Amino acid sequence: MNVAVFRHALRQNRLRLIVVCLALVGWGTLMPVIYATFGVEMRQIIEQFPVVEQFTQFGGGNMFTLPGSVALGFIHPIAIALLAVFAIGYAVNAVAGERQRGTLENVLARPVSRRSFYATLFVAATLFIALAMAAVLIGTAASAAALGILDELDVGNLPLLWFNGTLLYVAIGAIALAASVSFDRAAPAAGIVLAIVIASYFLQILGSLWPDAAWLQPYSLFHYLKAQETLTEGLQLFDVTLLLAVTTVAVIYALVVFPRRDLAAPA
Repeated sequence: MNVAVFRHALRQNRLRLIVVCLALVGWGTLMPVIYATFGVEMRQIIEQFPVVEQFTQFGGGNMFTLPGSVALGFIHPIAIALLAVFAIGYAVNAVAGERQRGTLENVLARPVSRRSFYATLFVAATLFIALAMAAVLIGTAASAAALGILDELDVGNLPLLWFNGTLLYVAIGAIALAASVSFDRAAPAAGIVLAIVIASYFLQILGSLWPDAAWLQPYSLFHYLKAQETLTEGLQLFDVTLLLAVTTVAVIYALVVFPRRDLAAPA
């Protein structure tokens, strides 16, 4: 890891990090408010019509329990879009974006190896994702405490959920960095990563709403962030192991491919 590159990444992204974290704190506060305001009443209504209960399970979350509401917040497109700022946006532009702007050669002309450069970008992306994930849970815990419903959460499992959520987006970030080191332009790298994320999201949501399609969910990365189960039962070891495996494969690919690439002059 290169300290100078790491400091540059922090300086370049500090404002973006502050804005995203504040937005995620706000988003995290919203889920307990929705549960406290509507969740109990809606649960009573749904219990009278069990046939429609399946359609209230959106991506493994629901509004009828506090852990379910927190899980619903994690799978919502707003949360995914905010976390993707670093997991996809930063990671894709870290190498392919530099190539597109013609500035990567200036960085690599300094005494920094390609592997060291990549490792620094990976550590920076992981730090940004970890802070953003913590912001969500800080907002959730603060909101639940203010509403007097924090006792409905096992607070000891919040760090486990943070760990599981961070691993999911680090896996996505590792895929994005692998795509980034493979292309000279940001657009094709972003296209590949977005295709993977959108397909994963579609499979997870479709499987949660349509019982006959539930077999598709294990093919989705989002299936391995089981926020509700983590909050109530603890860490899901298989999910964590699989996300670590995906991250490891993407990192190994990038470490093999990036040093061997010929970097032609930008057009």
